[in-house]
Formats: sequence, C-alpha cells, structure tokens
Amino acid sequence: MNHWLSRLSLPPGLRDPFARLAAPVLIIMVLAMMVLPLPVFLLDVFFTFNIALSLMVILVALYLSRPLDFSAFPTVLLVTTLLRLSLNVASTRIVLLHGHEGGDAAGKVIEAFGHFIVGGNTAVGLVVFVILTIINFVVITKGAGRIAEVSARFTLDAMPGKQMAIDADLNAGLINEAEAKRRRREIAQEAEFFGSMDGASKFVRGDAVAGILIMLINVVGGLFIGVVQHDLALGEAARTYTLLTIGDGLVAQIPALIISVAAGLVVARVGDEGDLGSQVFRQLFANRQVLMIAAAIVGLLGLIPGMPNGVFLLLASTLGGVAWWQGQRAASGREDPPTGGVSAALDTPEPLDATWQDVAPVDVLGVDVGFRLIPLVDLQQDGELLRRIRGLRKRFAQEVGFLCAPIHIRDNLDFPPNRYAILLKGVELGAGEVYPGQYLAIDGGAVTQAVAGRHTTDPTFGLPAVWIDATRREEAQARGYTVVDPGTVVTTHLDQLMKRHAGELLGRQETQALLDHVGQDAPKLIEELVPKLLPLSSVQRVLQNLLDEEVAIRDMRTILDVLAEYAPLTQEAMVLTAKVREALGRAIVQALFPGPAEVEVLTLDPALEGLFHQALAQGAEQAVLEPGLAEAVLTRTAALARVQEAQGRPAVLLAPAASRWWLARFLRRAVPTLRVVANTEIPDSRLIRVVGVIGAAAES
Repeated sequence: MNHWLSRLSLPPGLRDPFARLAAPVLIIMVLAMMVLPLPVFLLDVFFTFNIALSLMVILVALYLSRPLDFSAFPTVLLVTTLLRLSLNVASTRIVLLHGHEGGDAAGKVIEAFGHFIVGGNTAVGLVVFVILTIINFVVITKGAGRIAEVSARFTLDAMPGKQMAIDADLNAGLINEAEAKRRRREIAQEAEFFGSMDGASKFVRGDAVAGILIMLINVVGGLFIGVVQHDLALGEAARTYTLLTIGDGLVAQIPALIISVAAGLVVARVGDEGDLGSQVFRQLFANRQVLMIAAAIVGLLGLIPGMPNGVFLLLASTLGGVAWWQGQRAASGREDPPTGGVSAALDTPEPLDATWQDVAPVDVLGVDVGFRLIPLVDLQQDGELLRRIRGLRKRFAQEVGFLCAPIHIRDNLDFPPNRYAILLKGVELGAGEVYPGQYLAIDGGAVTQAVAGRHTTDPTFGLPAVWIDATRREEAQARGYTVVDPGTVVTTHLDQLMKRHAGELLGRQETQALLDHVGQDAPKLIEELVPKLLPLSSVQRVLQNLLDEEVAIRDMRTILDVLAEYAPLTQEAMVLTAKVREALGRAIVQALFPGPAEVEVLTLDPALEGLFHQALAQGAEQAVLEPGLAEAVLTRTAALARVQEAQGRPAVLLAPAASRWWLARFLRRAVPTLRVVANTEIPDSRLIRVVGVIGAAAES
C-alpha cells in the first residue's frame, strides 16, 4: 500500500492518512457487503481477492522465521473470516434472486467452482464440500487452536524466568536498557500473540459451521423460491440452486482451508533458523543414513510382483540419489586425512584447542548468592534486590562522581544456601547471611529489651543484631531496634564497600569515560590538560587518591582546573592531590560538618607533632616511628574516635599540610573511620573547636 502510494508521488503527509484509513475502510466495506446488494462483477472481484489474499497469507507463513514476525495474523484471521461471511451473504442474495436465470447468474467464479471443479455433479460437489469442511473444522483448526492454547500457557509460565534472565543480563552489563526493554516487550508480545491465536482459531471454526448452515439454508431457500416463485420443476430447481450453492460454498471454503493451514504453520513454528522450507529440508534430508534406508525399503517394495514397480523404483532411485549427493557434500567439506598415523584415530574427534574465548574476564564488582537468596533477585517473587542495586549504582554515581562498572549477580551452588559475598575483581571483600522472609533487628545502643530470634552480627557495621520473624517486626521497633529487610542488608553492605573501595573501582576506562563526559561541556579544558600537561594515568592516580579518603569527585571542573594550573610545576601525584584537596576544602568540610556548625577536630600534641616532623624529614616513604610510640598514638586516636562516634559526630584529625597524607595512611588501618584534614583545607569562614588532643603517651 505504501509502495503504491509512493509511486503516485504523494507527499508523506498524505501517505500517512491513507495508511491509517486503509483498515477502517476495509472493515466498513466488508460489513457493507452484508447489507448492500453487490453487482455480479464486484462479487467476482471480491471472490478473486479472497483467494489471492489466502494465498498471500500462507506464503507469508511459509517464509516466516518466527511467529512474532507475523504478529498481525490474529487480526488477519478475523478480517478474512468476516470477508468470507460477507461474501457468503452477498452471494446468497444474488443466488436466490437470480439463480433461476442460469448458471452464471451469480458470477463466473461461482459457476467455475460449481461446474469445472466438481464436474457439474451435485453429489460430488456436496461430498467435496463436506470433506473440506471436516478437514478444516476437525483437523486443522482444532489442532492449531490446541497448539496456540498450550503455547500461550507455556509462554505465560516461562515469563518470570525469562524476565529474571533479562534483569540478570542487564545488571551484568551484557545488554543495555534499550535491549532489555525490547526483550521484555517481545516476551509480552509472544504471550499476547499465542493467546490471540487461541481465540482467533474460534473464528475459523465458527466460519466452518456457518458455511455448512449457510449451504443448507441456501439449498432449502433455493428450492422454495425456484418452485413457488419462479414455477421451476423440482428437479430443475434442485439442480440449479444446489449447484450454485455448492459452488458458492467451495469458493469460500477453499480460501478458509488455506487460511487455517497458514494458522497451523504459524503456531507450530519452532525456532528461528530461517524460513520453514529451509528448516524442513535441512532437518529432514540432512541424515544420509535415513535416506539410504528409506531408499532400500521403497526399492524392495517396488520389487514385489503386482506392485507399481516403476513408481516405487523411481522414488527409491530419487532417495538414493539425494543420499549420494549428501555424501558427496560431506566428503568435499571434510579435510584430507594425514598420510601418517593410525586410521582408528581419524574416527576420534580431536579436542578443540584453547582460544581466547576460554579466558573469562574477572568482574570488577560482583555479588554471589546462595540458592535460597535467588528470590531476592527475582522480580516476579517480589525480589527487590536487583532494583535496589540499580538504584544504588545510580546513587553512587550521583554522590561519588563517576559511573562504576556494572554489578554482576550470580548464584553460587558452592555457597551455604543463605550466604552472600561481595567480590572486587574476584576477591571477596565482605560476606554475610540473610534469611528471606525474616527481618534483621540491629541493636544501635538504644534497645530497651531484647527480642527473641537468631542472634548474629550486622555485616555492615559489626553491631549486634537478631534475625526475627515478620510478625515480630513492630515489637522489635518498639523496643528500640532498627529493623531492615534482607535486601536492605545486602545493599547497605554493598554501598559501604563501594564507597570504601571507590578508588579501586575507578579504572582507566572509567577515568576516560569521565573525562569524555566532562569534555562535552568543557572541551578546551580537557584538550589542554590530557595529554599535553598530564597523562591519563596521572589524572587517574590523583582521582584515586581522593576517592581512597572518601572525597567525592563530583566537582571535576575544579579538580581539572587545579591540575591544569600545577601540572607544569610538578608531576608528583601526591603534591597534585594536596593542591586539589585545598581547592575542594569547602566541600570536604561541608560533607563532614553540614551547615554552619563548628568544626570539631582532634589535634596533635605539639611535642608529638615535632616527632612526626623529624620522622618525615627523610621523606614520607622512609618515615619510621618507634614501635611503642606508634602503638600509643594508635590507641589514643582510636579511643578519641570512639568517643566522637558515640556522640554522633565524625572523627576528624586536624594536621599540618606537610604531614597530612602520611598521617592519614598511618592511622587508616587502626581507625578506618578517621578523617585527616589539613589546616589549609579548612575555610576561613568556619569556626574550629578542639575536642581532643593526641599526645605521645596514652595518658596525655
């Protein structure tokens, strides 16, 4: 239709209305044929169109690769059924009104089907019509409807597993959001298609029943009209009207049979390996041994006296020739065997050599779960873990400043059923156990009375906790517990580990993607900095240094401006990191102490600060402290940090700029929650209050 319109050189604005009006106009015309009388010529045209349409439908069905490629087929079934019924009504009107005038009174098509196809024999025509109707009604339509019904049921049952597989591929980064939407839409269309085919097959079965009833009514009505109104003899009226009625029935029933066969081919289609003809030929004639055995059996039957020997031997020769041809094709595609070696070894397939496909890449970030935790990643079972992890990755990008690699979720049969593990580049960072259907009640220090349950430890913060049944949730909350579901336990644990190891998540690829993203708004800045002033590896190292101390890199403009300013003076990553931290000082302090609140810090005793200065005189890499002094400093720092955290305030150590990086690295392992900031990073507008002093001895 659109091709025909394009040949008329119509503009696109006019083609679209024509395309939109095609279906309504066709339906109105079909319905109008039931009411309005049609000229004989138009009746012949529509009968011919019906036959051509049925042939087009079955050819489309034969060349389909998969059923969804003909998703409009249920609608086509309905329209063609309405068209046949309308033609039956229109032809009945003409047969009963003008049948007494002769065999061509109802049109040339009906006359041809009544005379030439059945030889003008009323009995033969009646038998042929009944046989075609039975084949259509009992065999083809019933079988196609059953296949569609079962396919629809199996498709609906398989939808949860298919959607879970799509979500798993999406979270694993194997497909993007657009591909996931396309697959989900395809699954839904598949279920709708087979369900619609199950219902549409009822149209065809009803059409077959209607054809029989219409034929009986036409025969009785024709006899009555011919004898009573037109004074025809009973035999002449029976011969004339019955023959026209049978021709009318055949001209409608044959296209109906073709459409029913097309419906059976569509719903019985399995796989998407090309069209039906190629698939059948490839699977039916691919086995040379089958062809040879069939040729031998048919040939033996052809040698039996009294059998049609010529037909059987001809068919046996044909099957043998096809078998020989298949053998020649197989021989031409096979490599010549080596001259040396044992011939028996040729029958043993050689093991495939290793390829790069055997080298599986290590996931940057992954979560392995035991089999009882699979419902947590199944959206059809109200599992929210996949959705929460996607939201966590998005929130991480917004808070930290870059998009990390996709988080891969896998079931691990070697795990205990309730265990999960968080892996970074194949190495386990953290693990825990969660129990679907239960809640984790965490004791944050405000619990008034214990609650009964399975005692454990919160995997994220190490606090005492209890796994409780869902019925005890409100009771635990009333007693001061913080109650969370299993999905929240896993995502909170994953969130903390991602932020703690953000520097390791920022690889070369992520750094380049981040610079490309910034370059969309500031292309000149990127062109000036990388690689003219700094290589990509140096920029990555600076960003990793910031992330290692949980400093967000959202303000990439400021970071890149500072790097562009100081890169001509030094290429040392730690020096550049210090300059960037000074520029980000306001953001660093704001993240620790929101609003205009005082900056509560721990400081170093002047004597201890002097000792650190002497140790750093030889350089940060060579700085060494006396073991007793180091232990006393770590003990004192940990004690003060616990006091700050118990009061709900962050533990922050204010240090000289020259020793800030060394102190942060020195104290990180003993007090991972401690933040070390340089005095040059505190904005002039913020007030500082010292809440503790770290000396050279624990009693300081």
